[in-house]
Amino acid sequence: MKSTRRAASVSAEALRKKLQKLGDPERAAVLQRFFKTGPGEYGEGDSFLGVRVPVLRRLAGSCGDMALDEVVSLLTSPVHEERFLALLLLIQCYRGRRPSQKKAVYDLYLSHTAWINNWDLVDVSAEQIVGAYLKSRSKVPLYRLARSPSLWERRISILSTFHYIKEGAFQETLNISELLLGDDVDLIHKAVGWMLREVGKRHSETAESFLKIHGHRMPRTMLRYAIERLPAAKRQEYLYPHKR
Repeated sequence: MKSTRRAASVSAEALRKKLQKLGDPERAAVLQRFFKTGPGEYGEGDSFLGVRVPVLRRLAGSCGDMALDEVVSLLTSPVHEERFLALLLLIQCYRGRRPSQKKAVYDLYLSHTAWINNWDLVDVSAEQIVGAYLKSRSKVPLYRLARSPSLWERRISILSTFHYIKEGAFQETLNISELLLGDDVDLIHKAVGWMLREVGKRHSETAESFLKIHGHRMPRTMLRYAIERLPAAKRQEYLYPHKR
């Protein structure tokens, strides 16, 4: 019987060569600044080629279901676009695998979080792999990630819950948001506020109930992101409760 599985059409090395040709040095310089790659910044030392995300998506779509060792070769690269492409490929691998094989992709992802080390890398992949895998399983790993000393693992924990938000399930988002209220990193404040806003878009009463209890102790950025879609008068109530 003829197999219907697509063979990997390209190697990691061939993809690297394609990315080098697609790079734009001027855009790369802009990205170096945008993703805070300077000394002491959250993306310190990251390297960019200047390849646009839609180009990376098209390239990933042309590759089929790549072998995981080839994906890992890209994921452990110092070049940002190679890691981004690797995550797109890993998502494709996850979706194309039989249920019994999805754990290998999930485990690979969580064992390489040191390389999923900028907000765009987390945001493109966490819900698609971690959120999806844990959908019908224990959510204990999310809480472990939420308590991690790694900024990126904490962001993975809250962004993974986007998978459940889209299906109308909000409790994990609320629980992890509460755990992260005291986080001292702006990128976590933004992520939590964003997820609470997404809850509110689907069920305003749930989001506002959370805000009424916790809004007074939210970092300002988190609160502003969470209330962004509320009417102006309501936003003012949360921002300046002492004026009520």
